[in-house]
Amino acid sequence: MDLSLYMPEWLLTHGAAFLIALPLLMAAITAILPSRKFVWWTTSFITLILAVAALALAQFEVANGASIYQMGGWAPPHGISLKIDALSAPLLVLISAMALVTMFYAMPATLAEIEPKKRAPYYAAFLLCIAGLLGMVITEDAFNVFVFLEVSSISTYVLVALGSSRDRRALVAAYNYLILGSIGATFFVIGIGFLYMETGTLNMADMARILTELDGGSRVSMVAFGFIIVGLGLKLAMFPLHTWLPGAYAYAPTQVTSFLASTATKAALYLLLRFTFFVFNPDFAYVDAVLIFLIFGLGIVGMIFASLQAIFQTDARRMLAYSSVGQVGYMLLGIGIATTASLSAAYLHLINHAVIKGGLFLALGAMWYRFGITRVDDFRGLSRTMPWTMGAFTLCGFSLIGVPFTAGFVSKVALAQSAAAGGYWWAVGFIMISSILAVIYVGRILMIAYFRAPPEIDGKPCVRNEAPMMMLLPMWAMAVLSIAIGMNIFGASDILVGASERAAELLTGTPLTGIGG
Repeated sequence: MDLSLYMPEWLLTHGAAFLIALPLLMAAITAILPSRKFVWWTTSFITLILAVAALALAQFEVANGASIYQMGGWAPPHGISLKIDALSAPLLVLISAMALVTMFYAMPATLAEIEPKKRAPYYAAFLLCIAGLLGMVITEDAFNVFVFLEVSSISTYVLVALGSSRDRRALVAAYNYLILGSIGATFFVIGIGFLYMETGTLNMADMARILTELDGGSRVSMVAFGFIIVGLGLKLAMFPLHTWLPGAYAYAPTQVTSFLASTATKAALYLLLRFTFFVFNPDFAYVDAVLIFLIFGLGIVGMIFASLQAIFQTDARRMLAYSSVGQVGYMLLGIGIATTASLSAAYLHLINHAVIKGGLFLALGAMWYRFGITRVDDFRGLSRTMPWTMGAFTLCGFSLIGVPFTAGFVSKVALAQSAAAGGYWWAVGFIMISSILAVIYVGRILMIAYFRAPPEIDGKPCVRNEAPMMMLLPMWAMAVLSIAIGMNIFGASDILVGASERAAELLTGTPLTGIGG
């Protein structure tokens, strides 16, 4: 169903600004609401509006092409503009949809994890994080990218720290995240400063035009690109700049972990694509060198080493966090190859991984909610005590591995095909090795859950104690969606593959005519 046909004209006209303004304004109001239940209802309603609006605007973009919104009526490059195109539209839907899904889950989760007096500020920070992520994706102004990057980052530091009610290590994790995140933001804004020095503009389209006229620019442009890559590398947890991520994912509140795992690194990867292929150009010698020797190389290394680190983790949350670093490696591999097919596969894996990892962390949160489970050894007999929760975890785990008929299989095969078509046959071997390592660390949990007896309490085995329905529904939505993508039920795979191909074609300017396109 095309929602854009039913939306008011003003939303289609001003929707780009609406997606940012609504959560920013409501965050201030939410922070002072006295009723804790009303805070949840208000935030949930806002995320529902954002999800519907983002989907409608994405469908409108497919039907009518890219749209540029001029803030205050000032035309770019002198004015600030917001752009919804084939690259940004799917990310807008992903961010807003995951916000809605995790809000549904948050009703029981926050009761257990967040102190009552902190719930209003918690939801306010969550809305600010959403606004920052949406702003990063939608703005065409390079300095505003930095502003929204900081809005999302600062609110995320707060959200991670609020996990201290459950685990005091959240404060250390938030501090580490703050330090490394600030370093990353500093590198990024220095890079933007060098770009402004070279081009005299902050509009990304104008930057691209001027750099093309200068045939890549001088050493100033090279330095700018280097600073931007390092800054974004920290934000997207590119190996070895990922050290902040395991702690942040492990000790943050469950809703925050699921949302960040699905969106934060994905938004940073989007910026890497936007700056590398839109502002700069792979035809520039220094950009091509960075793609092949840095992005591609670190992608391969990250896939293997992060997966090895995941195997030896005793905490299930840290295991999935290191797995996320490895999965980022898959996406970097596709970006480094830099063909239309490889970029399409990387973009598809970006979306699929958001679904998979969101479902896994939601399931882990439910296990903690019922039994306080965080360690891998504590999964004993969980298939009998929490069968529905373990079922969702199992399906998402299979998808993470890349078992056939799952979302992970679809994007991993696309990555392998594009690598082989690009002449990187040996990279297919690393994709297979990383997937085998995923079998080990996911399989270890499944073996304990399905083939070991539940622990005993007072001499009696644990009885079945399933998660609340408001926790089960979101995690099963992710699990079912993963299978729907893998089996192309209701054309789910076709929709995502089509969106990924359109995004890749926009980046390269080359139609995807085959696997090696």
